[in-house]
Amino acid sequence: MPQAVTCIRDASWIIAWDVSRGEHVYRRDGDVAWADDRLVQVGGHYGGTVTREISGRDRLVMPGLIDIHCHPTQTPIFKGFVEEYGNPRLFFSGRQHFRQSFIQDSAAQYASARYGLAEMLAAGTTTIVDLSHAYPGWLDLLSQSGLRVWVGPMFRSARWWTDTGQEIKYDFAPDLGRAAFAEAVSVMAEAERHPSGRFSAMVAPAQVDTCTPELLIDSVRLAKDTGRPLFTHAAQSYAEFNGMARRHDMTSVAWLHSLDFLGERTILGHAVFTDEHPWMQWPTREDIELLAKTGTTVAHCPTVFARDGTLLHHLGAYMDAGVNIAIGTDTHPQNMLEEIRLAETLARVAAGTRHTTSTARLFHAATIGAAKLLGRDDIGRLAEGAKADIVLFDLARPEMQPLRDPLRTIVHSAAERAISDVFVDGHQVVGEGRVLTIDWPQAARALAAEQKRIGDGVADLDAIAPLSLPMLAS
Repeated sequence: MPQAVTCIRDASWIIAWDVSRGEHVYRRDGDVAWADDRLVQVGGHYGGTVTREISGRDRLVMPGLIDIHCHPTQTPIFKGFVEEYGNPRLFFSGRQHFRQSFIQDSAAQYASARYGLAEMLAAGTTTIVDLSHAYPGWLDLLSQSGLRVWVGPMFRSARWWTDTGQEIKYDFAPDLGRAAFAEAVSVMAEAERHPSGRFSAMVAPAQVDTCTPELLIDSVRLAKDTGRPLFTHAAQSYAEFNGMARRHDMTSVAWLHSLDFLGERTILGHAVFTDEHPWMQWPTREDIELLAKTGTTVAHCPTVFARDGTLLHHLGAYMDAGVNIAIGTDTHPQNMLEEIRLAETLARVAAGTRHTTSTARLFHAATIGAAKLLGRDDIGRLAEGAKADIVLFDLARPEMQPLRDPLRTIVHSAAERAISDVFVDGHQVVGEGRVLTIDWPQAARALAAEQKRIGDGVADLDAIAPLSLPMLAS
């Protein structure tokens, strides 16, 4: 059968991938066409037969964003609770104290994920790494969303918590995580067999400090045997840094290197508190060099750290050293464009006048940097032969005016408000700003109901996370 061809005709601006330059570039007044799920032309005039034509007038066409680190089952339902805390002494532990009290069941996880997946689509994300603990209906919901997904069922040996933010405590499972590991193996295989063809799997021991060395070593072996990427959270708090130093007399990054965990298919969630961080009183300065030398990717998610009053020092130094950087949302909102903006802004704050970040470098991280880790040269870019993962922006919207540099305007001003359409694998998932695969307004109502249901069962919820303003009687 002949292939169905869709053509965005005469797009005012295109963010195209220039293979010879190895970077994104602007192109003007050209066509973007795809047959089924693959791009057949980017720029110039497409002269072939077209099944569907879309006007590109006053439109910018760019590649879909890749969210390398998200937890959709957890974070949307926390909205209104975890952005700040009434007791500043709780610092990092305040968020964890709330999460120890506000316990989600599978119904709440499902409602949270459904909302979060719609939010990501509306904000121009077409590929995600979903780091969740397996829950009923997970793959079916991901399939319904239309997203391209790396499924990362997390497993660990111990549950962790903190009372003070200065020290992490652990409750080890009797089997040290073997059953969770076996479940994750099963879920990963099921994801790869899924008929949608949009799912891949990622081996995801949850945190460096909650997994035994044996579990981490088995994770490395599984990733190598299956060719899957490998993930863990590491160097994500000073409490973790200090705890790992006490256990092993090494930083978290150095410990993982000693287990052969680092590598070109490995991603570390956050890697903020390395031995280069000025808050860490540690004699070596080797972690960033280790990450670069081994080709390890860092998932940079600035919002969740900024809320706790912490930040990575400094992002440009990681990039300059050769560390591959990708961008993730981690927490709500699930908005990659806002994450890119904050990543660039905080990098400049941390480094001062010697910063080396730019909008182009951060956009590269949110597309090509992530695709590199995932082992894919056909996503995160608009080039012939690449997947038709596409985002359209309405340049006529006032948020996009005046229009000198559209990418800079999107990242620093308009964000997702100017998105009109999104396609994944050539299929439209957002039209005229509305998510087509999930009823987002209905998902929001369902999430609100679940948040109230769970919250009503927490005794001191208002003391743990008080309202931002006092409540007076009517």
